[in-house]
Amino acid sequence: MKRLNRLFLFLVTAALAAGAFAAEPPLKFAVGLFQPDKDKNDATYRPLADYLSARLDRPVELRTVDSWEGLAKSLANGETDVALMGPWGYVLANHQAGAQVVATILYDGKPEYFAIIVTHPNSGINKPADLKGRTFAFGDKGSTSGYLIPLHYFMSQGIDPQTYFSKVLHTKHQAIETQVAQGVLDAGADYNRNRNAMIEQGLIKAEQSKIIWQSAPLPNDAVAVSKALAADKAFVARLQAALSDVGEVLKSRPNLLPPHYTGFVSRDNAFYKPIRDAGLATGSLQAK
Repeated sequence: MKRLNRLFLFLVTAALAAGAFAAEPPLKFAVGLFQPDKDKNDATYRPLADYLSARLDRPVELRTVDSWEGLAKSLANGETDVALMGPWGYVLANHQAGAQVVATILYDGKPEYFAIIVTHPNSGINKPADLKGRTFAFGDKGSTSGYLIPLHYFMSQGIDPQTYFSKVLHTKHQAIETQVAQGVLDAGADYNRNRNAMIEQGLIKAEQSKIIWQSAPLPNDAVAVSKALAADKAFVARLQAALSDVGEVLKSRPNLLPPHYTGFVSRDNAFYKPIRDAGLATGSLQAK
């Protein structure tokens, strides 16, 4: 009889736990387009979504949003609960709708990276001053390294991109590197992590790409939660704990993150002040 009672108690407990899991609304987890296409991006970040689902005891719905501006808007309007997003996208979402960063991703153990300007070694361009009258590509206007930071740099040098360059376009980071390496485009803005990854993957050749400018260190991509979710301190603490453990989990599950990504570190809004300052200085962000 005691054995039957224990079995009954176990089954009831399991059923209640399963019911609680099923009753939880799915956590809407959106990721920026870090890979060349949405399918590859989804496949790359699916292991992280599954890990978070297991750690948080809650279903997680993963989706890729293909522009940084779109990701910021989705976090602001309730379409997204948690986002892995670029720094400028985070600052926009924080400024517009009170989204809050809970962690910063680590790349080779570091929470920072660099914006760069690249050209082809045979272009005759050796410094930003040589870009006058040339074609230039920015990333989309929600990109930190592809738009905000190089724009801030140009403005600090008294350069108006619309009149300084012969042609200005906005496209994806991968397309900028590819077109520069092919000589189709004179120069463009990117970030060091993307350039390094494309060289490693054989998408471009190192000898066809030259860096002519590099920014000061910038805070890495943010894991941010919506304003509504940020108010749930217990959830935020659980999420931060799960993210902090990723570095250790990677030792046995290396596919949890893409190559060179080594985990997460808890950070708050103050860490993204350099991005906010650049946004205010360029007029891309309006002081409240």
